[in-house]
Amino acid sequence: MNGMSDDEKERQRRQRMRSLAIALALAAFVVLFYVATIVRLGGNVLNRAI
Repeated sequence: MNGMSDDEKERQRRQRMRSLAIALALAAFVVLFYVATIVRLGGNVLNRAI
């Protein structure tokens, strides 16, 4: 055993789940802003010459 109590394991599990939820929410906001920017600029912005 590594000496961690069940309470400590549960706390770490909840912390990981909270961190994952925050990361997913942040990623969703990034995608939302990206899509909103493309919509506002118009689809032709993707067809420009590079």
